[in-house]
Amino acid sequence: MGIYLLIGIVVMLISLWVSNKLKSKFKFYSQVALSNGMTGAEIAQKMLADHGLTDVKITHVAGALTDHYNPINKTVNLSEAVYFGRNAAAAAVAAHECGHAVQHAQAYVLLGLRSKLVPMVTISASIMNMANYIMIFAGGLLFYNHNPLGTTILLILIAANLFLTLFAMVTLPVEFDASNRALAWMKNNGIVVGGEYDGAKDALKWAAMTYVVAAAGALANLIYFISLFLSRRN
Repeated sequence: MGIYLLIGIVVMLISLWVSNKLKSKFKFYSQVALSNGMTGAEIAQKMLADHGLTDVKITHVAGALTDHYNPINKTVNLSEAVYFGRNAAAAAVAAHECGHAVQHAQAYVLLGLRSKLVPMVTISASIMNMANYIMIFAGGLLFYNHNPLGTTILLILIAANLFLTLFAMVTLPVEFDASNRALAWMKNNGIVVGGEYDGAKDALKWAAMTYVVAAAGALANLIYFISLFLSRRN
């Protein structure tokens, strides 16, 4: 149980560091005004139009860094800072989310796989939430003693972590691909130039790092529970 807690603490600290770094980068590049004066919403609209996507709606949502693409109702949801922003950070995020819309329209395989995994990931996340209480109140009984109940629970936890890890791993290329699409389109169309492009690229790099940390944490958890299971067999 000590190793499990240590993994959780390390991942949490790294995640907090990356999150703070992302916020500081977004704040910094929000000060880099676009020479073309376009807002994030206008950039999103142009990118969708350039890819022939007329059935995708652009809207704004509350909060900071809450931007996302919803494939169910085909909406690009931009935070207000991105929707109304006329800067490198807003351009990067708006184009990135439209990158997901382009992936959806072009039936990008990994995006489809990620969507199919969502129901199992929701169930798996609930199982892992319950596992935290099990580890605290019955960790020794279930994981270190040779009893059938402990073995069954470990197998369930391994299965849950397998889905969470698979989802995290599939998410990585999906996010990187959306960023690459966004950067290529912005550069080829002169949406961001010079330092604006460098800022947009750096902002997206740190956004991607949050997914890298999540994937590393999920993989570490999976390896930990597998090691617990194998140790019971010795």
